[in-house]
Amino acid sequence: MNFCSDNTTGISPEILAAISAANQGSAMPYGGDDYTKEAEKRINDLFETSAEVYLVGTGTAANSLALSTVTPPYGSILCHKESHIAYDETGAPEFYTGGAKLTGLDGEYGKITTTGVEAAVANTRGSVHQVLPSAVSLTQSTEFGALYTLEEIKALCSVAHKNKMKVHMDGARFANAVAALGATPAEITWKQGVDVLTFGATKNGAMAAEAIIFFDKTLAEEFGRRRKRGGQLFSKMRFIAAQWNAYLTDDLWLNNARHANTMATKLSQGLNSIEGCQLYSPVEANEIFVIMTPEIYQTLINKGFNFYQWPGNIEGLCRLVTAFDTKEEDINTFITTAKAAV
Repeated sequence: MNFCSDNTTGISPEILAAISAANQGSAMPYGGDDYTKEAEKRINDLFETSAEVYLVGTGTAANSLALSTVTPPYGSILCHKESHIAYDETGAPEFYTGGAKLTGLDGEYGKITTTGVEAAVANTRGSVHQVLPSAVSLTQSTEFGALYTLEEIKALCSVAHKNKMKVHMDGARFANAVAALGATPAEITWKQGVDVLTFGATKNGAMAAEAIIFFDKTLAEEFGRRRKRGGQLFSKMRFIAAQWNAYLTDDLWLNNARHANTMATKLSQGLNSIEGCQLYSPVEANEIFVIMTPEIYQTLINKGFNFYQWPGNIEGLCRLVTAFDTKEEDINTFITTAKAAV
């Protein structure tokens, strides 16, 4: 009954079995194995393109190393002020870029806007006294569970490219976005102008598996050395690759995300029917933000449910996250318990 995060889950049985299968025999190290070659091909096939793919073990490394390719140390990355790279990476993007500045923008439900990007660019005078706007970073789905539409992605990419900036997409919950939007991975990314995507699997059933996908291949020049220098060139890369191969087999990645999204919809609808609970933002993927009374919150905690009170100045704001293995009976018990507390 833990709704703190989709990081609290175990591993999808299919992925765990794939790791075990990869444990038989020997394989070449550092990505020179057949598992890694297969994973790279599967990812390219999924995105209907020929991109440069690099596997890593954590989302922090994926985002930070990807961003290091799109901005110089004297540049700036335009992102939402509450995005993961700005709020939850302990300065890793600044470290890996050699000191680039993260410029936080406003926007409803974690989404930045073309107006905000244009204003941020206009605020620089183009002189040596200001950082150079070099990249735009989008989170899909956002930290508040919202989704960028295809039109919004295209417009942001257009503005970025017009101003000679590259576009990075943080896809820690990319599968949830694909499942919710009903569009293909290609349509959500490179077909709208995204230059580099960090595609996450860890939150959606993997043990530790992230991929950096360079649609703009020029950004990947010498990236192999960046990954090595960043401590993400795993000697036994086959165990990360094996996770990807299972993840992308028989739509496991998409089915896991669909289940998580469905559970979030069910939970949010139940909460929305309770006096003393008010949804803070639309539930478009697998994150729920709800304002609840102290009595409801404390009752749920006392009954053994786990979820976060969200930091900030909104009293009673809580976050709940559903996952690939969320049980419907836990959703029902949560709703029943919340109703009983009113």
